[in-house]
Amino acid sequence: MAATLPPGLTATSVVAASSANLGPGFDSFGLALNAYDEIIVETTQSGLTVEVEGEGADQVPLDASHLVVRAIHTGLQAAGFNVPGLRVHCRNEIPHSRGLGSSAAAVVGGLAAVNGLVAQVGSTPLTEAQLVQLASEFEGHPDNAAAAVLGGMVVSWTDWSGPSPRYAAVTLPLHRDIHLFSAIPEQRSSTAETRVLLPDRVDHTDARFNVSRAALLVVALTSRPDLLMDATEDVLHQPQRAAAMPASAEYLRLLRRCGIAAVLSGAGPTVLALSCQPELPQEAVEYGTANGFTIREMKVGDGVRWSSGVAVRS
Repeated sequence: MAATLPPGLTATSVVAASSANLGPGFDSFGLALNAYDEIIVETTQSGLTVEVEGEGADQVPLDASHLVVRAIHTGLQAAGFNVPGLRVHCRNEIPHSRGLGSSAAAVVGGLAAVNGLVAQVGSTPLTEAQLVQLASEFEGHPDNAAAAVLGGMVVSWTDWSGPSPRYAAVTLPLHRDIHLFSAIPEQRSSTAETRVLLPDRVDHTDARFNVSRAALLVVALTSRPDLLMDATEDVLHQPQRAAAMPASAEYLRLLRRCGIAAVLSGAGPTVLALSCQPELPQEAVEYGTANGFTIREMKVGDGVRWSSGVAVRS
């Protein structure tokens, strides 16, 4: 039987945005980026209060269907607890529905906040492996979730040999000469909407192409950034999604014509550029700005942080 946490406990988590796929690494590669959501959770006598400021404040539900709330209850169940009531406050920096892992961040942040609660009653917090597993179960693949939990660059995989899928990931060191730039359009999209554009079966030649590029991508990201252009080529998901986001597809093509290894960030429509130069070419900056993209230099994001109380963000 689950134990009940007392009212008056407060916990905070801070969780990074993430970019997934990185071209050929479909549902496997993930990279945490330095845009962060902060979640503050308090146990109360009864009921549920959800407050959201920043990104998505006027778009997300403020009830038990909120993704952070659902993740908190999942984490509490996994830790063996329940609560009489909750107050949840979200301060969001990660853009919603842009391919930057806002859903994964919400889930990971909610789960991690549970650690800050249960630690106050002497219970063992959920491990990183448990966080990756529980968060990945929400989306059915671990790329964004693993990056949000572990930070940095990750390669993730799914083990289907048991009665239910097991999700896991390892981190890789991103080469110091690689500079990251996000180009975020006003257009919104969702993984569910664009995933239906992908065929159920792929040609063997296309599969072989992506396998070779995904293997090369590990080399390019860690030790040979001069190989990034070849390593970020993809034929399995980006061409298929192009029709749903023509502006992003065209900007991706322009960046690559300029010699910049550009990819769709996750399911798009954000474009992520990986460059060995500290600045994007002026042509690319001017085109992006003129076509409604907000271009931002990014850094590699940290893994999720949690604490008991309300101060973890530095």
